[in-house]
Formats: sequence, structure tokens, C-alpha cells
Amino acid sequence: MTNTTQADNAPCAALDPDHAVLRAMIDRYASERPDAPFVTFYQGETWDFTELRARVRCRAALLASVGVAQDDTVLTFLGNGPDLLVTWFAINYLGAVYVPVNTALLGDPLAHILEDAGAAVMVAAPELAARLADVPAGAVQTVLLTEDGAAPDLPGLDCRALVDPADDSGLPDLQRPIAPWDTQAIMYTSGTTGKAKGVLSSYTQLYTMGPDAFDDVRADDRCLICGPIFHCGSTLYVYAMLARGLPIGMMAEFKTDRFWDAVRETGSTYCLLLGVMASFLLKSPATPRDRDHSLRKVFIVPFGEDGPAFAARFGTQVWTIYNMTEVASPLHAGPDITDKGLAGTPRDWWECKVVDENDIDVPRGQVGELVVRSQRPWALMKGYHNAPEATAQAMRNGWFHTGDSFRQDADGRFFFVDRLKDVIRRRGENISSFALEGQVLLHPDVRECAAIAVPSEHGEDEVLICVTPVEGHSIDADAVLEDLTGRLPRFMVPRYLRVMDTLPKTASGKVQKHVMRAEGVTPDTVDRAAARRRAG
Repeated sequence: MTNTTQADNAPCAALDPDHAVLRAMIDRYASERPDAPFVTFYQGETWDFTELRARVRCRAALLASVGVAQDDTVLTFLGNGPDLLVTWFAINYLGAVYVPVNTALLGDPLAHILEDAGAAVMVAAPELAARLADVPAGAVQTVLLTEDGAAPDLPGLDCRALVDPADDSGLPDLQRPIAPWDTQAIMYTSGTTGKAKGVLSSYTQLYTMGPDAFDDVRADDRCLICGPIFHCGSTLYVYAMLARGLPIGMMAEFKTDRFWDAVRETGSTYCLLLGVMASFLLKSPATPRDRDHSLRKVFIVPFGEDGPAFAARFGTQVWTIYNMTEVASPLHAGPDITDKGLAGTPRDWWECKVVDENDIDVPRGQVGELVVRSQRPWALMKGYHNAPEATAQAMRNGWFHTGDSFRQDADGRFFFVDRLKDVIRRRGENISSFALEGQVLLHPDVRECAAIAVPSEHGEDEVLICVTPVEGHSIDADAVLEDLTGRLPRFMVPRYLRVMDTLPKTASGKVQKHVMRAEGVTPDTVDRAAARRRAG
């Protein structure tokens, strides 16, 4: 059954460029709120809107001086910080297309993006730019290097120090006004099941993804950006606050032992905790300062066992939101939610439903694939860059296919079950890796975990869980498996357990299950079935 919250097919007017296009927003707030702060970097400086605009315009003039024009693509290979923020904004200020590169990439995955993006200019940190020495550079001709390391030797490329001009006198006029439906960014997917796809994202999509998604933002709010802003999960929060003329705090990267200090120093009142972030904070030792902070609400994505526990310990409201690079936050829920797996109900402009493999609606309560569409033009991705067949496949029958298993309850709420590719089939039962991981994380010695399928000698799958210990703890594999045996149906109890120092992840914090699937049952893996056979 289709579910939407928009009233009776109300007309969808185009967004006002002054409120949706980055250049217009920066100019407007520099005029309306010149002294209001926009960004405070943790253990760094604060910029108001006047300084932000001046820095962006000077960086834009620099980019123009090396040939960047409206509609060109520009690569960034940078971690969180002043250079990434001002470069992103400067690219869009020129009407050019921002193409952030995941800082974990190297080798063939990096070469693929360099070739696919077609960008002649890259802005990079020296230690990241050095990776270009080992791969074809695609269309890249000029690399502007930030001043935080020695310049790498990159034969054939024009490498220059990134030095902004003293003023913005070299900034060219726009060839045409920037429209809300223009391409704002190409954001590449994680590429865990093949080559990464470049998502063509408009200003309307980013605006719908962020500013339109948060009804509870107040005039005194400040959002802490603690995840990488080359990832849409943090990008949308930056844009949401810019669109409102409100401030952000920014960490260079999420660190459990620095998170609360960053909250206090920046005065942040809400943030996104993606993946394992909430679990990591809950696994840290309790202190008398657990509620000595300014944070009033957090978005926990996906919403698991740790949501209610986080609220109880740290005294915050908990919300959740469902999003992908290709869509624009179609589902949200909060505050004070408790149901594991809840993704929420559709926001305005969105229709969502759960379907089978033939795109036929499944009854409520049954599991299928979530598909979505928007009644706001350009709120979905414009397509995959240089990949028309992948675009057509994802958008078949007029709906975007998320690749996620969902169910919808009797009240119309949507619940995340698993990524379709991560569902484990064992003994005739489908096992949600997401649900199993939530149970494993309840063990006090387990810091993080991943549940994956490995081949069974009997056909179908066996279950392997890979776990890492809480700092200062060790993991007794037999004890963890015994604990699960007492709490889970027999078909869900893992046969294998592997203790690892760290789980492989992308720079955006996503666990790379394909790496562990490829490794399979390693010599250090505990086999519960083999132990039972030896015992008797």
C-alpha cells in the first residue's frame, strides 16, 4: 500500500533560488546576518557569515584562475576542516559541480572516480594527492595542494600550492543564474557490490534532503558535524543549517573520546550519529559528566537497540531519518522513539511503499523492498553519471528502488529490516543481519560487530559474526555464542565467530562486509559446530 503525507495532490511549485541555491544563501546571510557565526571548528576558529562569504569568494576566484567555469566538475580529496568546507562552497558559488572523493580510496576504486568524473581540477591534501602517483589520473590536469604536508611527486600533473588571492577581484560573473534544478554535486556510492556510481544531485535534492527534513530546528540550535562531509549524511546537515542561517560545529573526524568535548566547546545542540557512533559512545565508561552538555537531540541512523539507551544515559531526545545518496530523506521519526528498526513515516512530497520482486505491493507486516518517489520535481537524484542502464534499473516502473528490505506496520510506519544483499538465508529462514548485530552488541565486551553469510557444506548459508572488543576488554568467543544461544532462535545463532582488532570500513564509517565475506572462515575463526563435535 502506498503511503504519502502530501495533501490531495497539492501542486509542487519550484523552489525559490534565494532559499535553495548555495550561492544565493551565502550572499543573503552575509547581508542579513553579517556578524552571526556560521561555523566553529573544534579546537579551531569561528567564522561569521561575512568571513565565510569573503573566504568563499576568494577561493572561487582561485578556482576560476585555473580554468574552472560554470558547470565544470571539480574534485576534492580532503578531510573535514576549513579547506573542504570553503572549497565545496566555492565550487558551487561558481555554479560548478562539487565532486568529493572518499579519503579512504586508493588504487582501482580511486582511478575509476578520476576517470568517471571528468574533472580537470582537484583540490587535495598532499598525503592524499600522493595516491595519484599509483593510478591513471583520468582527466585531472591541475592539483591544488593544501599547505599541510610536503608536495608529492606527480609527473604529468600541474601541482600548485593552494594559496587564495588577497581579494575576489578575479571572480568572474556567472554565465547564467544558478537554478534549483542545476547539478550541485556528483556523490559516489560506496561501490561495495561493484564500481562506485556517481549520483547526480541537484540543489533541490540537497535542499529537500536537509533543510526541508528538520521541522524541530530552533533559532538557538547549532548542529555538530562529526561525520565526513564528503558523505551525504553530513552534507545534508551542513546545508540544512546554511539554509536557515544557523551555525554548525565541526570535528575533523568522529572520535569517541573527543565527542563530548566537541559538543561542549562548540555549544552544539543536535547531531547525526551514523552507524556505530551511538554504540561507541554507549560503550565508553560512564562519567559524572554524561549529562553535562548542550546536546538536546540526536538523529541515530539506523535506529537500533542503542537508541533508547542513549536517550536514558545522556538525557537527549532521539530521532531517526532514512536517507540514501540517491533520495532526499523520505522517512523520519521522533522524538522519543523506542522501536528498533523504525525509519518513520513519509515526509511531505514523498510516497513510499514495500514491494516484492515484481514491484507488486506486499501486505502490511510482510517484508519486501522499499521503493520511493517524490512529487517535488528534482527531489530525487537526476540519475547516475555516465550510467544510463543503472539509472533505468534503479528507476524502473516510476519508482526508485532502494535495495533495502522493509516492512510497514498496521499504523503505516516503515521499519528497516536489512540491506537486500546482506540478508542471510539459513535453514529455510531469512535472517536480518541488522537484527542479529543488535543482539550481539548487547554483550558488554563487544564494541562493534558485523554478521555475514558464509557458505555451508549443506547448502544455503552459515552465519559468521565478526566482533571487536571494547577497549580494555577481551572477548570469550564461547561465552558470546552461549549468551546468544539463550536469547535467539536456533536458526539465528551464529556458527562462526571471529575476533578482530577493527572491522574494515569506508572513511564514512560504513562497515565493508564484502571484505569479510571474501575472507570467509579464517584460521582464527571459532567454529561452534566443530567444538560440539569435538565435545562429543
